[in-house]
Amino acid sequence: MKKFRKVLDGLTTSSPVNVGSAPVCSSTAGTPTAAVTPREIEVQETLVSENFQICKTVRHGFPYQPTALAFDPVQKILAIGSRSGGVRILGRPGVDCFCQHESGAAVLQLQFLINEGALVTACADDTLHLWNLRQKRPAILHSLKFNRERITFCHLPFQSKWLYVGTERGNTHIVNIESFVLSGYVIMWNKAIELSTKTHPGPVVHLSDSPKDEGRLLIGFESGTVVQWDLRVKKADFRIYYDEAIHSVSWHHEGKQFMCSHSDGSLTTWNLRNTSKPFQVTFPHGKAQRDGKKPESCKPILKVEYKTTRNSSEPFVIFSGGLSYDKASRRPTLTIMHGKSITVLEMDHPIVDFLVLCETPYPNEVQEPYAVAVLLEKDFILVDLTQSSFPIFENPYPMDIHESPVTCTAYFADCPPDIIPVLYSIGAKHKKQGYSHKEWPVSGGTWTLGAQTYPEIIITGHADGSIKFWDATAITLQMLYKLKTSKVFEKPKAGEGRGAEMVEEDPYAVQMVSWCPQSRLFCVVGISAHVILYRLSKHDATTEIVSLEVRLQCDVEDVLSPCEAESTPGLSDQSSHSPQQAPASPGSVTPEGLRDSIPCLKVKNRPVRMPPGYQAELVVQLLWVDGEPPQQITSVDINSAYGLLALGNCNGLAVVDYLQKSILLCMSTLELYGSSDPYQRLTRSPRKNRQFTQGLTELSDNQVPLELERSRSPTSVPYPTSLHNDPRSFPEPVANLKASHYSPVFHLLDNVRGPDRKLSLPTDLKTDLDHVNGHCTSPTSQPCVAGKPRVPGPEGPRLSRRGPGRPPFRKAQSAACMEISLPVSHTEGYASKRAMLQQLHGVSMYSHDEHHATMYSWSEKESRENSFSRSRSSSVSSIDRETKEAVTTLRFMESCARKADTAPAPSLWVGTSLGVVLVIGLSIPADEEERLDEPVAVAPSGTVLMLKGSVLTFGSLDCGGSLIPSPYEVWRDPHAPEDPDRPRKRKLVNFSPSSSQEVAGDGHLAVVCSERQAKVFLMPAQTCLFVHNITESSFVLRSDVVSVCNSVCLACFCANGHVMTLSLPSLRPLLDVNYLPLTDMRIARTFCFTNGGQALYLSTPTEIQRITYSQEMCDNLQEFLGELFTPVETPEAQNRGFLKGFFGGNAQTFDREELFGEAAAGKASRSLAQHIPGPGGMEGMKAAAGGVVGDLARARIALDERGQRLGELEERTALMMSSAEAFSKHAHELMLKCKDKKWYQF
Repeated sequence: MKKFRKVLDGLTTSSPVNVGSAPVCSSTAGTPTAAVTPREIEVQETLVSENFQICKTVRHGFPYQPTALAFDPVQKILAIGSRSGGVRILGRPGVDCFCQHESGAAVLQLQFLINEGALVTACADDTLHLWNLRQKRPAILHSLKFNRERITFCHLPFQSKWLYVGTERGNTHIVNIESFVLSGYVIMWNKAIELSTKTHPGPVVHLSDSPKDEGRLLIGFESGTVVQWDLRVKKADFRIYYDEAIHSVSWHHEGKQFMCSHSDGSLTTWNLRNTSKPFQVTFPHGKAQRDGKKPESCKPILKVEYKTTRNSSEPFVIFSGGLSYDKASRRPTLTIMHGKSITVLEMDHPIVDFLVLCETPYPNEVQEPYAVAVLLEKDFILVDLTQSSFPIFENPYPMDIHESPVTCTAYFADCPPDIIPVLYSIGAKHKKQGYSHKEWPVSGGTWTLGAQTYPEIIITGHADGSIKFWDATAITLQMLYKLKTSKVFEKPKAGEGRGAEMVEEDPYAVQMVSWCPQSRLFCVVGISAHVILYRLSKHDATTEIVSLEVRLQCDVEDVLSPCEAESTPGLSDQSSHSPQQAPASPGSVTPEGLRDSIPCLKVKNRPVRMPPGYQAELVVQLLWVDGEPPQQITSVDINSAYGLLALGNCNGLAVVDYLQKSILLCMSTLELYGSSDPYQRLTRSPRKNRQFTQGLTELSDNQVPLELERSRSPTSVPYPTSLHNDPRSFPEPVANLKASHYSPVFHLLDNVRGPDRKLSLPTDLKTDLDHVNGHCTSPTSQPCVAGKPRVPGPEGPRLSRRGPGRPPFRKAQSAACMEISLPVSHTEGYASKRAMLQQLHGVSMYSHDEHHATMYSWSEKESRENSFSRSRSSSVSSIDRETKEAVTTLRFMESCARKADTAPAPSLWVGTSLGVVLVIGLSIPADEEERLDEPVAVAPSGTVLMLKGSVLTFGSLDCGGSLIPSPYEVWRDPHAPEDPDRPRKRKLVNFSPSSSQEVAGDGHLAVVCSERQAKVFLMPAQTCLFVHNITESSFVLRSDVVSVCNSVCLACFCANGHVMTLSLPSLRPLLDVNYLPLTDMRIARTFCFTNGGQALYLSTPTEIQRITYSQEMCDNLQEFLGELFTPVETPEAQNRGFLKGFFGGNAQTFDREELFGEAAAGKASRSLAQHIPGPGGMEGMKAAAGGVVGDLARARIALDERGQRLGELEERTALMMSSAEAFSKHAHELMLKCKDKKWYQF
């Protein structure tokens, strides 16, 4: 039992912290500080630093930018290399391993040591690596770095320990796989070709030994030269010179002929009896000429495979490319030629590589192909060759995460056990048909479900508005259910009003999701400023979707200052005292041609048939106001027990009663304070604000130095040192400026100006994702939009910020290529400023494309003279920071909203971008019938708490330190048949603070985390018990209160890549690891924590990386991972028969050791290649992890492996003993039989 006593030595005061001012406890980063408390709190904290260790668990999805493919036909495992140096090894479902080369060099080629449990990788940095696959975490055993030559091709013969390596200079080297050193045997290019040849043959593009004789090596050069080299006599058997460049070569299994693919789209077949000319030349997709001339050239055939079958005399010829140039618009193809039949399979993406899977690993036997593995740029498919229609196999891996760019993620651990079967049964009804009926051919490895498993679900939102639910139990990933949010809206049609502006955009893109696993309510926030509420039902239904329209717009210039005699409302039509729904009339257009009171999308206003699954019940849309589109929603929360939905953006907050389908509250953030505004902000007269100031081109006051900006978060602002809205603090022109929508990143771009400014970055998945409409999105909040261009004049009419015909939406921000979008104006010198932003925040920024950037027909001179209306200085930004405040996080929970409250009651906690926490009290009727009829009372309580930086997370603990979950309603099927004996009633589950607490049993602890610090408040006293400054040099991107090891902690992920955990409630640092040194916006946007010490993020645009920060899970990780290598007997070679061997020539074998060994070939030059020993299996694990528990786990693993080897030895010994006993028995029987016989009787 740890007892925390809050005492300040030397001070006589015992008053609690003043919530309206700076906190009394001001600690340095990393030091929790105790504040004055009115009572003593006793909390037993069980978490210690030894409970935490961070490590990667598993990676899901399609390998990003794949480059190479390999398959082990005996082990039946597959390997895919990528451009970033990653290697994914796949087997049966559950067997999925990711390896990464430390150099990050692209993987050029992969070669399995068939049935040996090893893999050779050749990388773009001219290094060969040997991976050990006989352990769950593969490790590099050896590396060989070539210093003077570049690797172009590798070949490893079956059951050989000598690897042939071709280089860019045309030479062929030989590497010993066991020792990973070069042999002195080298085939130089000038010896391989004829001495009379005057030109270099080019790089080596193919190496293979003859199926008929392993002592002969076929070398293909890029220029079209093919040489068969006799390894024994060290000379060429024959040389072939062809006019067209060679891309690949494939042998017939008998070793009497081979086929080449060329750059002109032709296939040439060569017979070894006559190598002076090709036996056959074909242009599979070329048009034959009438006059008998050579067919016209086609696109290159990049690879060809020549495979034979037993049941047919006709071989399979499979190749990629080779289409005619006149069909440039056609998609990439894979062609399968079998006899006279030619089948062309069109692919959705370019083909990177393909392999033909065969029954036998021996190259000199009939191959019997049964499938083709095709690696595409963004997909992986397997084609069934055993059926004439060539169907594809159903892929068991989650390779379609990026089917539409991922825009958000959510991770839920320890879900209700019945939710996964329900979603799976619903999703199974919508699966595609037409797959091959055979099992997935890649079936290697073993995987078993771990003992300590619990249901886990991952939710991904996508740019096309789709939602995918994934079963993530036991480090696997399988799609359960897919939901399309676009079906709620009418399809926009070209040429019809607002639809014409968005026809090329992604108006349905998902920004964030909120899901309650217990009540199964699901809330989706879209980029078009809409929120969709879904309920789960096992039955189909035909219902009408209710639509609510909210006019959430706040303009500070419309709020009068106290000195004005007249008054105007700060919000149109809504206030906290008289909440009203937005006008039901359709959208209107003002005389100036501006849109007003219309939503961005049109909800279907007719009954809609909905299949079983998640069914839309309510849509809340924000409206256009005075020609301005609604701001994107920055936060949302839903509570099924209360029946309420809350949403906020940079303008304010709205609370919706989804049971009564009504709007309860619609207020600006400033109005939520009432008289409790800690900044004491003054309002401005609209007439004064609209005065145009001429000649203001440079506002250099109060510029913040770069050193200070390095520690500034894009969404947070420091505590005010003075009343920034005081006109005396600024020059007169600055005081008269209109406070435009708060764009926090503008503080970094304040003095950059000039014509034709454009900040852009190529996207990963979509080349046209860089459109922007003035929205500002950040990993933690999306506070506001850009300033408006104004026309000169004291009372100039409002103009659209976007100009005529400009689409109100940019392309959806894919988390795969997420950037901060800035509403920037025409400025110059963007390269240096952009570099500065990248250095500060590790993000990239972009603006409108050229078409949109030139929408204003202003001259360069006018642009500079009026620059203040589009570019703002530090002074203007400082004004905006106090007048414009975004709602960054929301949380419904049972809490004491006021100091006078004696018991927790329903409340809504609101966090803002200025680090302010507001508590709103809720009065909800207890009776179910009254709840559906009586209105819910919503009113700000006046409680204001303050932190540094934008508020990110709320949590609630009882005074014993246990987590208090939010109340919820037990799920019931809304469309299930009603039982007259059992009327349907709402069943609510409420979690109140533990009544067993002796001290402060009627109170609770509120945990609040911002971008800079975390605080724990005692409610209802509103006293700050603990405060911890998380970071001074960076800012927190994501934080959550999570359960780990039967306790609770606060987990944080910072922009500098640090992952931290803090104890609760004392906020002691437990873990601080520099996990991701360089963070980009994709990771920042998708990083999320969950219970059980797990987290995930989008590591590449196509892959999800799951990690754990729990020591317990790190120790048990070996139980969850699959085995890549399983002991399998190598199939025996077929007996070719006496006559076939006598007349056809048997495959000759030879001892490579005699030719390539050091005794015969000598040593290679040390300067040619450098051997680098790898960390290996156990040694690498010891170096990678530490701690006593880790050592014990490694020792246990070593004992298991030793026991396995001893078991195998015991089995072999028993087999030998049984064999000896059988021999002894037969010998004894023979002796008894022959004992009494005479010599002449034999």
